[in-house]
Amino acid sequence: MVNLPSVTAIATHREDLNKRQPAPKILAVLADPVFAADDDRFTGKPPSLGPELKGEQSSLQQAARNLNRAGWGRLLGTRTEAEQILKLVPVSESLYAFDFDANYNLATSPKLKQYRFILFATHGFADPINPESSGIVLSQINKEGKSNNPSILRLRDIFNLDLGADLVVLSACETGLGKDVQGEGLVGLTRGLMYAGAKSAVVSLWQVNDTATSELMPQFYTAMLQQKASPITALREAQLKLWQQEDWRNPYYWAAFTLQGEWR
Repeated sequence: MVNLPSVTAIATHREDLNKRQPAPKILAVLADPVFAADDDRFTGKPPSLGPELKGEQSSLQQAARNLNRAGWGRLLGTRTEAEQILKLVPVSESLYAFDFDANYNLATSPKLKQYRFILFATHGFADPINPESSGIVLSQINKEGKSNNPSILRLRDIFNLDLGADLVVLSACETGLGKDVQGEGLVGLTRGLMYAGAKSAVVSLWQVNDTATSELMPQFYTAMLQQKASPITALREAQLKLWQQEDWRNPYYWAAFTLQGEWR
């Protein structure tokens, strides 16, 4: 099953994709960013660094309130997930960024155009009322303890990206939501990624479980990269494998993720 922002969107998208050469490399991963100055990876830095984070942190706090979330804590499962997926690809064919390096500058870098598959394993949020406020949360601080500004890849930033990806995966919460705009269809992160050049995207429809997602995504990528399954077939196979395990049988754990965009 595939979801589309609108029929018009996919028709226009196909016209653009027909002119494009495949990206030369395989996989780029941005995972497990640093969200706060009290993160374990920042142990030893003076507490006076906290106020410098006020700008983007207050924006995130507002987003959390709007979405009824408790906050933006570290997602340990995203690192496990990313490390397992990277093992499927030769080092020369991959790019990876963890911790402080999973930042806005890399997410907007022309380097990403070289990769067929891009994975963001971090927090994300979609605002159905103001879709332009939707975003992917990246490292909030750098190695020196200064706040990264910007540190959230907003929908407007995504529209300005230039990607060559066959597939972008947003391994995060509620990234498949958006606002239904008359004459335009669903406007959200998927629409932005398609406009930026991604052939398709895997996004989520509700707040996902960190541990279950770290089980699902490696199986999904294994089916695509080693078994050469199409993204939609690979996603279905990975979801069925979780469904067959007693610990993950509840659809809450695996059914949130859906493929949007070009399915062929």
